[in-house]
Amino acid sequence: MTEYVKIGGEMLRPELFSGFLRRQEVKKCWRNIDGRWVIKDIEFVDDWDEGDYLRVLGQLRDVLESGGAVWGAFRGGALKGFASVDGRLIGSKKQYAVLAELHVSEDCRRMGLGRELFMRAAESARALGAEKLYISSMSAVESQAFYVDMGCVEAAEPDPWHVEKEPCDVQREYVL
Repeated sequence: MTEYVKIGGEMLRPELFSGFLRRQEVKKCWRNIDGRWVIKDIEFVDDWDEGDYLRVLGQLRDVLESGGAVWGAFRGGALKGFASVDGRLIGSKKQYAVLAELHVSEDCRRMGLGRELFMRAAESARALGAEKLYISSMSAVESQAFYVDMGCVEAAEPDPWHVEKEPCDVQREYVL
């Protein structure tokens, strides 16, 4: 059974990730070539190390300090998924809340955790007064299939900061 919990700052310690496996073998990615999306053979393994977990802890703390929300999915007391929504709205009309993180442990994928975390993040974005959720996501075919299944589309107003920070990411939005 999975328990979904709103995570507070006191929970954001390195041991939170002791049962979490952020590993993804990527074989194909989407790329925008001359204004057209195509799938390319791009292989790599996204496997976090201790430094990555510490970096993410800092990002999650920043989300909470911004007035945003962090959600965790726990199975047997261990964190198996998490999502965060930044409290600072972006866009020309401040219409977007940013889905800052959404990850599911390798051993718990395809069990509905990502879908539930996404919906909780969407509710948090609504509570912030956003009209849309903004997603800058890894271009891996599997990652993009998830967001399309959730009803996300290409962002009408790509955020320059996100585009510059991760030029290979796909910029999406979800209407709340």
